[in-house]
Amino acid sequence: MGSPYRWFVTTLLVILPVTLGTADPADPDKTFTSLAKGSDLSQWQGDFKLWSARNGVITGKSPGIKHNDFLTSRESYEDFELLLEFRLHGGQGNSGIQFRSRRAPDSTAVIGYQADIGQKYWGCLYDEHRRRKVLAQAPSELSKVLKKSGWNTYRIRAEGPRVTLTVNGLQTVDYQETDTDIARSGIIALQIHSGPAMQIDFRNIRIRKLRGSRPGP
Repeated sequence: MGSPYRWFVTTLLVILPVTLGTADPADPDKTFTSLAKGSDLSQWQGDFKLWSARNGVITGKSPGIKHNDFLTSRESYEDFELLLEFRLHGGQGNSGIQFRSRRAPDSTAVIGYQADIGQKYWGCLYDEHRRRKVLAQAPSELSKVLKKSGWNTYRIRAEGPRVTLTVNGLQTVDYQETDTDIARSGIIALQIHSGPAMQIDFRNIRIRKLRGSRPGP
């Protein structure tokens, strides 16, 4: 073949790895932005005596605390899709991922939706520090795919009044919010629950905005 063909092939080989590397392998047509890189927690706020990061893994380690504690994003999100992996050490304790949330004034509490982790709440949607109840239960089938002490994948999608949660490829929640006073934007937060000592790890945290976002508080 002539030189134009060789130029095309060479250029394609150079470009393809870069292009494919920006998308999540489960969704090759969608681009996600990482929220956890190396040991950098600059995109987060919290008590760094309890939270740390190394090699892209964010760890919440509690010696036993009286009140729930949260590592919160600096940015606030409206409609989005969040992908991450989590590991609850020994399968013991309780944690979760807050979204469309806000910090309570003069408190360690965070108010808003929570994709739950641990105990009898794996894969459930909980309303943290607001209605204080489980909004949607996960199906019993989750036990077949859940690794209680290993790495699991959480997919959280919030678009308008609809919230869906998926754990290890199994959709656990499809919830439609009917209360128009409930906020549809807010921060993302990682939780360490009050009570006995525990450790929770998060990695490969990445987000795709579906509509927009605004600066966090």
